[in-house]
Amino acid sequence: VQLQACGGGLVQAGGSLRLSCAASGDPFSTYNMGWFRQAPGKERAFVAVINSGGSSTYVADSVKGRFTISRDNAKNTVYLQMNSLEPEDTAVYHCAASSRYSLFNHNYQYWGQGTLVTVSS
Repeated sequence: VQLQACGGGLVQAGGSLRLSCAASGDPFSTYNMGWFRQAPGKERAFVAVINSGGSSTYVADSVKGRFTISRDNAKNTVYLQMNSLEPEDTAVYHCAASSRYSLFNHNYQYWGQGTLVTVSS
């Protein structure tokens, strides 16, 4: 499956962005989907995961209550709604697909190219 993320940009602290990740190729609805982020000088970190049917989600503690993951299988797209953004959320955000419902990036077989989110203070 090929993944294309978009929706990043520059936003002030307290603002919102919605990232999208469009999939093509293998049936999107068979994959669990995750969002990860990599800040400058840091390792890639888990942000959120949603199961293939969209009935189960989990988000990292650092974004709980602020970020929401969702998907539309009819549109082959997964979303990350980010509210109350903080400068610490500045990173390149990647979507990824996995046959497993996982928080660990090594379990993800397919990755998008990433979209940059910059939050100014």
